Amino acid sequence: MTSRIPRDSRLRLVRPRPLDAVPRATDQRRPRRPAPRPPEGTPAPSELAKMARTQLADAARVARWADAALRPGRARAADGRATLSDATAEQAAAELGLTPAQVRADWDTARLAGLIEVHGDSARPGWRLRAWNRDDSAVLRGWVALFDAWSLAHPEPAAGEPAAVAEVVSAMPQVLSFLQLSAGPVPVAQLLDLLEARVTELRTERCEVPYGPRPEPVEPDEPPRAADTPLAPLLDWALHALASVGALTCGAGQATLTPLGNWAVWVKLEQICVAAQSPAGNIEASAEDMLRGCAQLRPNAARAEYRAWLAARPVGSAVTELIGAARGEDALLRGLAFDALRLVGAPAEPEVRAVLDEPTLRPYALLWLAEHDGTDPEDAYEILTREEATWLWVDTAAAVADHGEAPMLVRHLESAVQATVPALLDEVRAVGHPRTVQVLVALAAAHPDPALAKAVRRAAFQVHTGGS
Repeated sequence: MTSRIPRDSRLRLVRPRPLDAVPRATDQRRPRRPAPRPPEGTPAPSELAKMARTQLADAARVARWADAALRPGRARAADGRATLSDATAEQAAAELGLTPAQVRADWDTARLAGLIEVHGDSARPGWRLRAWNRDDSAVLRGWVALFDAWSLAHPEPAAGEPAAVAEVVSAMPQVLSFLQLSAGPVPVAQLLDLLEARVTELRTERCEVPYGPRPEPVEPDEPPRAADTPLAPLLDWALHALASVGALTCGAGQATLTPLGNWAVWVKLEQICVAAQSPAGNIEASAEDMLRGCAQLRPNAARAEYRAWLAARPVGSAVTELIGAARGEDALLRGLAFDALRLVGAPAEPEVRAVLDEPTLRPYALLWLAEHDGTDPEDAYEILTREEATWLWVDTAAAVADHGEAPMLVRHLESAVQATVPALLDEVRAVGHPRTVQVLVALAAAHPDPALAKAVRRAAFQVHTGGS
């Protein structure tokens, strides 16, 4: 008589897989947009990377000093604001033959370019510094990060009204686009006319342009308004800030994009074009709806959709929205949200790190951070504890159960870190995932082995009733 005692079925140990295991719908292949060609005369990527290395040489020097002199890679920062402490700045100045002010300036540049990553009151070398001499794309991405942060790289005018400064920062992309399309020197006076027109458009969109009779002059004791702030000094500040990061040159009343600046603006314009051609039409959707739309796409098509969606939004709000979607009940969306965050890269790190205390998101955040630090995705799972890996196994199983097919759920057993089914069931029951019962019931219904299915059903009942 065949024994009905559950067999100790061995599970083949393989590396856990992300949610790509969920089957996608049919091929859904779309005509690919031809790879865009940069403007004629644009240097080759290797030449652009050489220019970027020259531009960031001082910042890289300070970053390397910090890595070597402050091992194990933890440089103290003041007040948690990413600025060097006085003692560290003076030490670096003495050893590098610089002034403390120069060290601080180079430190800030290195931080903006991702050569240094600051966490609270400590810092460590960024992955771009590790790849500095061998990866041209890492160098160019570092310079583009600095270019994107141009308004932080050069102090704004002390007398600048904050709202007016914000308007100028918002209007400068159009000014830069005009410079790029002009393909040569442009008089600053012409740029000022363009800036004033764009700022007027921004104010009109917010219904802030006064109509009718002009108001009475502002009294001396009233705070200045953005509309009363002359834009010429702010344009001068913006141009010099962009020049300080190597994006353009100013002189003789004219401004000209450098080869690096011309290439970077072209890249930004291409991103806008990609966003306008959102492959699956999800560009206007919320993060949750966009991710649901991507759930039936193959990985490459989904990544193209993520890029289009991200390119159409400020990075900060996009990251916040994706993490909000990851907090929902749908485990598939959780995995897809972190896939999209991988395309964001360094700007997403603070918010990803902030969710490490949330049990629902912790395994995903740990894997994201490990890959961001340069760990091979195949090896990233090794940083998870046994409990975290088990929790992620249940969460992935929930995604497969909700969106996949029964055979996929059965094959998902192979990705468990436990060597036997009984051990897996014991740890699944202990981990406390809210979808444990549903996952076990679905697995029992899908598995062709009657004895194993019975053991899984028994485990589901025990979780449901709180028994043992």
